[in-house]
Parts: sequence; C-alpha cells; structure tokens
Amino acid sequence: MKAMILAAGRGERMRPLTDTLPKPLIPVQGRPLIEWHLLKLAKCGIKEVVINTAWLSQKLVTHLGNGEQFGLKILWSHEDALGLETAGGIIHALELLGKAPFCVVNGDIWTDYDFTNLPKDLGSKLGHLVLVDNPSHHPEGDFGLDSKRLVSESAPKYTFSGISVLRPELFQDIATGRRTLRSVFAPAIANKQLTGEKYQGIWTDVGTPARLAELESTLAEVFR
Repeated sequence: MKAMILAAGRGERMRPLTDTLPKPLIPVQGRPLIEWHLLKLAKCGIKEVVINTAWLSQKLVTHLGNGEQFGLKILWSHEDALGLETAGGIIHALELLGKAPFCVVNGDIWTDYDFTNLPKDLGSKLGHLVLVDNPSHHPEGDFGLDSKRLVSESAPKYTFSGISVLRPELFQDIATGRRTLRSVFAPAIANKQLTGEKYQGIWTDVGTPARLAELESTLAEVFR
C-alpha cells in the first residue's frame, strides 16, 4: 500500500509562524509534524509516500528530500500556490498513487493512532475513515457511524481525523480542480460505500498556536 500526506495548506491560522515555515514542518516535541507520520508509515511497512505541496513547497522538499532518511521513497506532487484542497490534491496525484487502495494522512495533525490498524482490504467498499471525538473547536462533528461500521450522516456525529484508506475509484470521473474530501465522500456515504472506526487515543488538529501549545503540554506528560 502507498500513502499520501496532505501537506499543501497555507496554515493561515498559524501565522506568523507559517509565513516562513510550511505547517507540516512545525515542530512538536522537537520533531516536525510530518516526520512523525513518515516514521510511523515506514514502521508499518509502507515504502512509498506521495506528498503534495503548494505553500513554501521548496522548504518541504529541501527538508525531506527523497525520503531515504526515513526508510521511504517520497514522490512529490506539486500544486500551484493556492493549492487544490484535500480531494483536489489527491486527484492531482492519482497517477503517482497507482490503482490499489492507499492511505491518506493530513499533514497538520498529531496522533498516536497505529497505522498498522488500518484495513489492508476494503472488500467492495470505496474507503475507510478514522473518526475521533469532537474537539471543542468542532463540536458539531462530521460523520456518524452505524452499528455495521458504515459511515453515515446521522447523529451522533464524530470528527474526521484526517486518516483514511481510499480507493482510486472513489475519485473516478471527478474533474481536477479545487475540491474538498467532504464533497467526494457525500455520494459514497449515501451509497453505503464508506466504513469507519472511532479512535479514542491522542489526536490533535494542530490548527492554531493555542492547540499546538496544548498538544506540547499533553505530550510532555506522555514522553517524560
């Protein structure tokens, strides 16, 4: 299985830090966010990782190179300065991702989720999403989860973690351009084509300086 890390976002809410640093390179416990993902992906046996870039892309390329230092091969998918949003970035990179299901991880999250728990076989489904309890900044959540582990639009809703396994067919016949994953997931959910799981470990969307500080405080206790 290949993986893709979504790393093209501007990080407006993290300014001024992200004026000179791509958000995935923001350090957490002394290590850039994206490196935590790369090391965990390599540990679970993934060999190739596609990373999309837009804002300050050269800094990411310079820092990570070809991935050899992580035991990986990094394939770069460059977008224009505005980026293509989450689904748009994946569609732009489909040729690099191949024809098999692939793992997708948001580059601006931190989690202790074990990627080896992601399904290797989706069966007839188009994707599998990892959901988490709703953080205070997103109390309404994103998706429900029924008794058959099918992702739904019914309550109670949980927050999409930014971790998933997706089939290329999920994006079939969708034109390139700026597009969110929510817009791609909606018809698949309606057709009962997405499974899911709820994770209750550590997870943070590192979207603001306050959340970054809270995460550092939490991990200082975990790693002491």
